[in-house]
Amino acid sequence: MKDNLAAVIRKLISPSMRYEIRQASSWLRDILGRACVWRWEIARFRLQKDSPYEILYIGRKQQREMAKLLIGGKNTSVTDGEPKPAESNHVVVVSEVRTPGTLSIPLYLSAVVPLGRSIEDITAKYDGELRRNIRKNRPLYHMRPALLDEEIAQADREMLRPYAQARQGIHAAQFPTEEVFRIARTVGRLDLIMRDDEVIGCHLGCAVTRGGKRYWSTLRFGYTEAVFSDAKRLGEVNAITTFMALESAINEGFDYYDIGLCVARPDDGLLKWKRRRGGDVDSLGNHAYMFLRLPKTGVARFLWDTPLFAAEGKELTLHLGLPDGPSDEEAASRYHEMVFGGLHKIYLYCAQNSGEQFLETLRSRYANLQTPPVMERIPSS
Repeated sequence: MKDNLAAVIRKLISPSMRYEIRQASSWLRDILGRACVWRWEIARFRLQKDSPYEILYIGRKQQREMAKLLIGGKNTSVTDGEPKPAESNHVVVVSEVRTPGTLSIPLYLSAVVPLGRSIEDITAKYDGELRRNIRKNRPLYHMRPALLDEEIAQADREMLRPYAQARQGIHAAQFPTEEVFRIARTVGRLDLIMRDDEVIGCHLGCAVTRGGKRYWSTLRFGYTEAVFSDAKRLGEVNAITTFMALESAINEGFDYYDIGLCVARPDDGLLKWKRRRGGDVDSLGNHAYMFLRLPKTGVARFLWDTPLFAAEGKELTLHLGLPDGPSDEEAASRYHEMVFGGLHKIYLYCAQNSGEQFLETLRSRYANLQTPPVMERIPSS
């Protein structure tokens, strides 16, 4: 009786409603986690030892590393417990609680490729080297679904987990093994990546329906150690794996291909990699935010060093800084790879009488997008 009732309920709830329910459930779990104030801490750190900006973090202790990653990136030398306090005007507050005047910083963003067009049209915007790589090597590879429990377990043990650990280190977010099995068997698919007859990688993905549109979403890539320990070989295989996932999404009639989540940092190398493959930034899959209050002075310099994405309702914005000192050429170079589709608005923080020429450069770079973002200059010290 219960099984029959559950089946009836599943039929009544549309795929888009199921997505919204999952998002609401994830959001609620995040809110409940934040409510455990006894796990909170107040910590101070700097992104560099000689930085004039001090980060004041207020939130759960286990989320402090995420705050450092969002603001400073993986390769930044973060110093804790700086003995000399920063000037009060140079304090940046990062918290897990929203207060008036703070920016809502998403923890993760997806890179989503709009489909409904030929694969030749999509790849026409790839750089020449990437297109040559695909033309040369695509015939050598194919995918086949992992159907046996042993194949799924081996892919999890020997490819998904080691590759995530090798790439992300302490920041690696591993799927539990039982979740990999659940996705592979029910809501998604685990494909093995073959070069000739050798298994050299895998792709874990699932279908998502949001707002009536269907997304084929990459959840994880995995590769053997022989692949991910060789940077040149990894670059080739990764490009082909992503291309085959794109082909699959097109052939199966999806509206979008989601290349997957990455840390919501405009400077993040993985996000730039996905942007070069046609991915527009999207909040798909993200439910958690931190809230950042910009310093009272030196905002333009802070955002020059640390550009930020932020959410305004359901829209994504980009906050850039243009301090006194850098030339127009230096500014153009600094933000050369920060042309993201999917943005609603770009804020440029700069001195009172500067920034117009750079805004024109930005407008020209975004002019080829179907819906370019609104651009606003904010006078700032």
